[in-house]
Amino acid sequence: MLENTATAVVLYDELTAANGKKIAIATLNSEKSLNALSLPMVESLLPQMQRWKADPQIAMVLLQGAGDKAFCAGGDIRDLYQAMKDQPGTYQPYVEEFFSKEYTLDYLIHTFDKPVLVWGNGIVMGGGLGLMAGASHRIVTASSRIAMPEMAIGLYPDVGASWFLNRMPAGCGLFLGLTGASINAADARFIGLADVFICHEQKAQVIDKLLTVKWGDTVALNHQKLSDLLRLQEQGCRTQMPLSQIRPYQDSIAELAALPDLAAVMQGIVAMAGDDKWLSKAKDSLRYGSAITAHIVYRLLQLGQSKILADSFRLELGLSVQCAKLGEFQEGVRALLIDKDLQPKWLYPDVASVPADVVTELFSSPWSAEQHPLRELGKLKG
Repeated sequence: MLENTATAVVLYDELTAANGKKIAIATLNSEKSLNALSLPMVESLLPQMQRWKADPQIAMVLLQGAGDKAFCAGGDIRDLYQAMKDQPGTYQPYVEEFFSKEYTLDYLIHTFDKPVLVWGNGIVMGGGLGLMAGASHRIVTASSRIAMPEMAIGLYPDVGASWFLNRMPAGCGLFLGLTGASINAADARFIGLADVFICHEQKAQVIDKLLTVKWGDTVALNHQKLSDLLRLQEQGCRTQMPLSQIRPYQDSIAELAALPDLAAVMQGIVAMAGDDKWLSKAKDSLRYGSAITAHIVYRLLQLGQSKILADSFRLELGLSVQCAKLGEFQEGVRALLIDKDLQPKWLYPDVASVPADVVTELFSSPWSAEQHPLRELGKLKG
């Protein structure tokens, strides 16, 4: 048992399994904020995950959120907003620090050799999806609601999205990035953001079963043992999985990938046939969102096709710092989360009005390769 205080932003535990190996558990502990990922959380998780990775007694790691409403509802951006507001239009060291540490944690999860199981119950958005996307085993439940809604705040889908949005079925990454549409458990399985569907009320039972597994020292076998256990558990839950919202529109969504430019893609989404609530909400979000963000999403998906994971995070860090400097991000947060007037004064009314040099500037790195804060990401340690 690890020592925790009642106010700890992340709670840690180590449970001993059948043959002495341990299962490590990290719980995001901010139920009131729907476990929004704060800088103190990241600063706590990163060294602990590194210790667990190096500890031969730890067989696997489970990441979960406190309470039953959310795994993690996104990044805690109140401090980011304050930093941008205090010194608008300038480079913000706090913004660089926050995103650098967050992306380093995300990358660690992606490259963690031991099994990492994320219990993606309830809301999983933005920064929460960054934690979940890289895990080796990702559970969704009947209440899972997953989204990358950054269009609405003038940012863009980050936390490795330039990498994982490109690995979805044709057009899905583009559609979800531009609309911020919320998806359910079946959708997450379909597009490759989740691996198994398990009833949330069976979580304690799953943990009990994990403790009966005879974990060994062979990482590949431990992965297989976890996969087998979860697939068996899933069999009794399949009837509770919701119907996919994406599948009925997959043909139309796939056609988006073949359109010649961003304007055509935007028109294609608006013109999609169907009047159900999910599609209508996606179209409304597209109309509400930042035109600059739309350009970022479109170019990011083109660039991300040829990048390795570490380079994707390096690209995104530069973008995030530039977005904070530009002011669109600050205005989006103000309208949606601070004043809540839902009347953002975006810099440009539509995608046709955004000058090409504005987008080019956003994609220009603030640092040389030698000075990049994530320059060590992906390098083999000698």
